Amino acid sequence: MREDCLVHALTDEERAHFEEQGYLIVEDAMSQTVVNRFSGAMDRLYEEDVNAGIANGESWYSFIFRSPTEDDAFLDLLDWHTTFPRVWGILGWNIFSYTAHMDLRPPLPEEEWLEWHQDSARVNVELKTSVAPRLSLKVAYFLSDMSEPGRGNFLIIPGSHLSSGVPSSFSEVGRDPRLIGADGMPDEAIPICVKPGTAVFFDRRMWHSRSPNHSTITRKSIFYGYGYRWIRPKTTGVTIERLYEHERCDPIRKQLLGNASSENGRYAPKDEDVPLRGWLIEHFGEDAVAAMD
Repeated sequence: MREDCLVHALTDEERAHFEEQGYLIVEDAMSQTVVNRFSGAMDRLYEEDVNAGIANGESWYSFIFRSPTEDDAFLDLLDWHTTFPRVWGILGWNIFSYTAHMDLRPPLPEEEWLEWHQDSARVNVELKTSVAPRLSLKVAYFLSDMSEPGRGNFLIIPGSHLSSGVPSSFSEVGRDPRLIGADGMPDEAIPICVKPGTAVFFDRRMWHSRSPNHSTITRKSIFYGYGYRWIRPKTTGVTIERLYEHERCDPIRKQLLGNASSENGRYAPKDEDVPLRGWLIEHFGEDAVAAMD
């Protein structure tokens, strides 16, 4: 892992904002050169799916690392130097990337529906506590210019991660326009308006939604979800395991892809299960790493 990531550690101000509001915006997480690199990788994979009949030329959602021939540029985002230090700063060291996906949304002038939801689906129903546990977060990298609303912007309700149920400002929440819709914008909701190369962290419990793209710009974004190692991954294990032998996959990246010495090692990790912990001890000391718990 790159040692220059140490200058991007989570600050006290960032921690307080994330804990209180449920999200964090990191500008210039990627240079324009890097944005172009990942935008090109997305375009290639999207074209492959169009040619294979998997995509229809409209909105496109696809898991990253879906095959062993996936563009290896995406390996770099597992421990991206400007963002990953903030991930371990929030969640600690016993983590992995339980999901990673790409999202491409071209202009669709007739589309109006929203999809207000919390991540993790049944977790929100089956963990019956007054305020649900965090469990995971996502980092969204925006490759398109989202500096103005109406471009398919990410919508959030700040602070809603600490609510005990559906926000009072709307009573209907849906993810499929054929079933049920969420009409209008809740009073507390805001669009995330950011320039290309910005990363947005958000707590899985925070209510959020996609929004219609009425612009002339195709929205491109990449999401990496991080959670504790005992959470089940959303991606195919066999596909991910093939990446363990990738020449650019060091021990920490193997941890982030889900490697473990045994199934119990996800609950009671040994040193070989969590090389990230050893790396943090090397750079910060045992007392500082123990404080993460």
